[in-house]
Amino acid sequence: MDLNILVWIHEYLVIDQLNGFFIFITNLWGDGVLAMLTALLLILKKETRLTGLIILVSLLLNFMIVNAIIKPIVARPRPYTIYEIQILLPDPRGFSFPSGHSASVFAFVWAYFITRKDRWRWMLLGFALLVCFSRLYLFVHYPTDVLVGIVIGIICALLSKWFVLRFKTKPWMVAFLEKESL
Repeated sequence: MDLNILVWIHEYLVIDQLNGFFIFITNLWGDGVLAMLTALLLILKKETRLTGLIILVSLLLNFMIVNAIIKPIVARPRPYTIYEIQILLPDPRGFSFPSGHSASVFAFVWAYFITRKDRWRWMLLGFALLVCFSRLYLFVHYPTDVLVGIVIGIICALLSKWFVLRFKTKPWMVAFLEKESL
């Protein structure tokens, strides 16, 4: 069923005029450098420091779970290697399950979403969904790779918020969070 959904997307939703857009979206999220830099920028400002810290912890937890544990254990080949389709990206490294892009973008966005009550959180959620769909559009992940990645990202964000808030009252954490500038 996974492959059938992916083939359907490829046959009916892939349009030459959209290829560049989805390549841009998937590359914009890329290897997580943008996410880490954004988290660090949020940490610099006192008003967003807690959000930035939760995002940073979420991304690190996500990296350990997805890249260091699950991907090597499951070792699922990417769909284009089985279906033998010419993909629009350079040959992606690593295994397919779970989608690292989907997991990391949701680890970032969900951490932001549950800590901030502004309009940016909705735009970021839309962006996260575009990143996830781009992985299917570009035929580098199965739908279950993406869905599990989303779930893992959300869980990492929730665990990170719990973890950081658990230590929020410790003197060293209070000093870090209340410092005017870093």
